[in-house]
Amino acid sequence: MSDVVANRYLSGPYAPVAEERTGVDLPVAGHLPAELDGRYLRNGPNPLGAVDPATHHWFLGDGMVHGVRLRDGRAEWYRNRWVRSTAVSEALGEEPRPGERYNGMDTANTNVIGHAGRTFALVEAGARPVELTDELETICHTDLDGTLPHGYTAHPKRDPDTGELHAVGYHWARPEVLEYTVIGTDARVRHRVDVPVPGNPMVHDCSITERHVVLYDLPVTFDLDQAMTGRGFPYTWDEGYGARVGLMPKGGHPDEVRWFEVGPCYVFHPLNAFDDGPRVVLDVVRHPKMFDHDTRGPNEGPPVLWRWTIDTEAGTVREEQLDDRAIEFPRVDERLVGRPHRFGWATGLDASGPDVGFDGFSMVRYDRLTGASEEVSLGEGRIGGELVFVPRSPDAAEDDGWYLTLAHDRATDRGELVVLDAAAPAEGAVARVLLPGRIPLGFHGNWVPTGS
Repeated sequence: MSDVVANRYLSGPYAPVAEERTGVDLPVAGHLPAELDGRYLRNGPNPLGAVDPATHHWFLGDGMVHGVRLRDGRAEWYRNRWVRSTAVSEALGEEPRPGERYNGMDTANTNVIGHAGRTFALVEAGARPVELTDELETICHTDLDGTLPHGYTAHPKRDPDTGELHAVGYHWARPEVLEYTVIGTDARVRHRVDVPVPGNPMVHDCSITERHVVLYDLPVTFDLDQAMTGRGFPYTWDEGYGARVGLMPKGGHPDEVRWFEVGPCYVFHPLNAFDDGPRVVLDVVRHPKMFDHDTRGPNEGPPVLWRWTIDTEAGTVREEQLDDRAIEFPRVDERLVGRPHRFGWATGLDASGPDVGFDGFSMVRYDRLTGASEEVSLGEGRIGGELVFVPRSPDAAEDDGWYLTLAHDRATDRGELVVLDAAAPAEGAVARVLLPGRIPLGFHGNWVPTGS
């Protein structure tokens, strides 16, 4: 992106939409499985009002949640709503939503989850969760009944056995610590500790296994000089910081962390992690650098799938590249987070030119047991986002269900909810819910079943 005025994150499939919409009884091409009973929700940046294209960073746009309600083989509604930060409420002429803001940060634009019968919009680096109604209206900014003293993260990991959320957060004003929290099934923090680190790193995600919480301490750190300008993103590549992965017992304490060095890189998202005897296996999407030359978005070379195998007895890490296709937003069956999985998948990116684009047209699925992989088109001219798996039943196999994603149809310039059969994703969509407007490329989404 050599042009300092143009900003691709404000144009084309990234471009923000200007209004909130509600659509009901949505048209469906194909057949929606009756087993899909719940809401597909996805969050992402959608600036409200003008921003400076010379300095605007993709990660800093106002949050907007999109949702589609499915039931009885029908698409009952679609809604998109700005998450009401203080600035968004003021711009819309509304009273600010209640709830204390931590250090004045309250833009939740990265993820949206269901937990304890509630819906939360999430972001990292200091903001607290924002609670939404089932219809995506903002209720409040929440400290979880006084149990969350600081901000939170965009990527809690739900333990399939307990239903608890494990998370690792950070904040620029709390340097040299990462904050590990466990949120119970009552949506209250039941465990919290600070883990010392040597600097002020950006820690986007974490992993869990049956025994461990995995911490990523990698060389993207808070840049005071950049922050003082008040322009752009305040985290940049730190060549001398080092790169390491930490293992701590779940529910553990800082003196129990063991650190293992890895080659310099950045990881936004692990695909999964699991214990293998004395080893811990981490499948991650590895970026060669981050925010070194391009400070407006993730664009420092193609991110690809790697495996880090930590031998806890020998104190070593084996690093190996598993694929050369550019991918991001990796996922597994949520029932197998932190457990050995068979299938993992990710969104294919466009790395055909000098820039890495999130406007790709495929999903890439990996079979860990056979070592095979396949690239699956999301449909002619359709740009897809993160894909979520919904099992047919609670005890269904990993490929007995459906992949769901929000997609942009270039031909119509409209959004769709694309539903693929997980047993045969290459055969094309079994259903496409036609949405009333365009859906900008965004970040993370989840399926929230009815009653959860």
